[in-house]
Amino acid sequence: MVHIDVDYEGQLHCNATHGPSGCTLTTDAPVDNKGRGESFSPTDLLATALASCMATIMGIQADTLGIDITGMKIHVEKIMAADSPRRIAKLPVTITMPIPRDDKTAVVMERAAGHCPVHQSIHPDIEVPVEWMWSA
Repeated sequence: MVHIDVDYEGQLHCNATHGPSGCTLTTDAPVDNKGRGESFSPTDLLATALASCMATIMGIQADTLGIDITGMKIHVEKIMAADSPRRIAKLPVTITMPIPRDDKTAVVMERAAGHCPVHQSIHPDIEVPVEWMWSA
């Protein structure tokens, strides 16, 4: 079990501390929701968690296959719903692989990305389309 402590510092800023490591990060409300946008918003962190989780699980699979995917890039957009309640509606993901596509690797990597724990935890109402770009 991991614990994370969050201190509200006022003016919509929070400071979170990761218990096991002591690493910290700050959040701020986005400009379109009364914040100053000076750091990641809580919903930005969900998008960040998705991309970094996909990368991590893909890295584990790549290591198992003896493939080096160093330099892989993942771009995620956070699109908020236009209606109420305020929520994330869509998280389009683009994964740029630094290796050429082959059928076996593509199947393993696509399965790994889709089965990362964050992706599996996202509500099914949130669209998560994934586009793959492989090196030539």
